[in-house]
Amino acid sequence: MKPALSIIIPVVNEAEQLAGKLQVLQPLRPHCELLLVDGGSDDDSPSIANPLVDKVFHSSRGRARQMNAGAARAAAEVFLFLHADTRLPDNAIELILKAIDAGGMWGRFDVQFDSPQAIFKLIAFMMNWRSRLTGIATGDQALFITRGAFQAAGGFPEIALMEDIAISAALKKLGKPCCPKAKVTTSARRWQQHGVLKTILLMWDLRLRYFFGADPNQLAASYYRRQ
Repeated sequence: MKPALSIIIPVVNEAEQLAGKLQVLQPLRPHCELLLVDGGSDDDSPSIANPLVDKVFHSSRGRARQMNAGAARAAAEVFLFLHADTRLPDNAIELILKAIDAGGMWGRFDVQFDSPQAIFKLIAFMMNWRSRLTGIATGDQALFITRGAFQAAGGFPEIALMEDIAISAALKKLGKPCCPKAKVTTSARRWQQHGVLKTILLMWDLRLRYFFGADPNQLAASYYRRQ
């Protein structure tokens, strides 16, 4: 029986937290298939994931390449691209399928952080407001896309950074995004580790430069140099 949804999870070196992240997805099986795409981890991520997903695939490193590799092997007609540090709301699958049944081709969720600090509530509010205003989604918001729309958009551009922004722009030409109000929960770890203000300024800088045509490879080099 074909699964209702293929959940595609790109990872690199997530061994520390991967088992816990995948464990919470187990109730979704067998109605959804879990596909983990490893981008060349040098830790135990693939072996940890193996009993907790339907298939483990390997691809060259790069989130866009990994997600495209997962989509190429997915059995369902709807794909959900899920970062390893993002947790779905309890009724996520129901909401996705309802949106697709109503004629939607793609969409994303609002986001919240796993920190009670007020600054993260403000950041999440701004992220959600910006996404609703522009129709652009980020990977943290758990993009879901029908197979047909994914193929029509050409998949994720295999660029070093901003692949989520790029595919959102392509998908917008096909139709408006579905925006369930339920929230995914994403990790505040990166923001806390590198400094909240520093991370905000970095992301604004990168997105502005991308908007004005900067090379994603140069943006990626800048991103990892400043992390």
